[in-house]
Amino acid sequence: MIRRLATVDLGTNTVRLLVVEAEGVRWRPLRQAQRVTRLGEGQRAAGRLLETPMRRTLETVAEFVAAARGLGVADVRVVATSAVREAPNRAEFVARLREATGHDVIVVSGEDEARLTLQGVAAGLPHLGGSFLLIDIGGGSTEMVLARGGRPAAVVSLRLGVVGLAERFMDDGPVDWDRVAVMRDEIAGRLEREVPASLAAAGAPALVGTAGTVTTLAALDLALPAYDAARVHGHVLARPAVERWLARLGALTVAQRAALPCLERGRADVIIPGIAICLAAMARLGYDALVVSDCGLREGILCEILGAP
Repeated sequence: MIRRLATVDLGTNTVRLLVVEAEGVRWRPLRQAQRVTRLGEGQRAAGRLLETPMRRTLETVAEFVAAARGLGVADVRVVATSAVREAPNRAEFVARLREATGHDVIVVSGEDEARLTLQGVAAGLPHLGGSFLLIDIGGGSTEMVLARGGRPAAVVSLRLGVVGLAERFMDDGPVDWDRVAVMRDEIAGRLEREVPASLAAAGAPALVGTAGTVTTLAALDLALPAYDAARVHGHVLARPAVERWLARLGALTVAQRAALPCLERGRADVIIPGIAICLAAMARLGYDALVVSDCGLREGILCEILGAP
């Protein structure tokens, strides 16, 4: 039986849509889209979701759900992550989403977010045999997962995301390298305290990275004139190359970064904190390179809907 399904990954920085045609546990994509809505904008200082980013995000999710319905999808699975789960006004936002879209919203824990992301990544990189270390650098949180045979053997979810770091350490000009050094020291300290040494000592054969920071870096590293998921997926980023991109991007203003191919609108200010987390994670976990996955949470949600192993 062939059916059409859609998933929406509602993140702290970005909303992502995936519409597929599925038969059994196999699917082919019909439409993919993403938009930076910065739902977590100002959340750290205010302690709650703010009206303007909520409204931007509501409009985008409603538009994505309507697009899925236009392609014949009856049931759209909408999953919200750290910005929503940590907000004291999450019930209000979830109710407004339900009213705007006609669909309930599933707010996942950090552990479930990591599990679902792992499922999507494992499905997209079958040659790794389901055994690797995964880092997922998000707008509001960072997850690290030790995968054994496609299942999580250990999960760490950190309240450490690119949006909050950008609001504290970035401005519109070229970066202040002294402030970046302070940010990098803070991130390294968090990982030293909160990521168990056993994760690094587990001896996973590969480190895999997913989400916007690493996929954008891969596209830049490949000098792509436009984002190409097929070429980004599986690209290997070496640590020296990531350090070079930190230096190159940090020397540019936010406007200059935003003008680069493959650096989508809304990511130019958060890419520097994302690179800092990426480098700190590689150092803490003991890897000199990572494999980039274009697949992630939205594919994992789909795997769960289809009952894929």
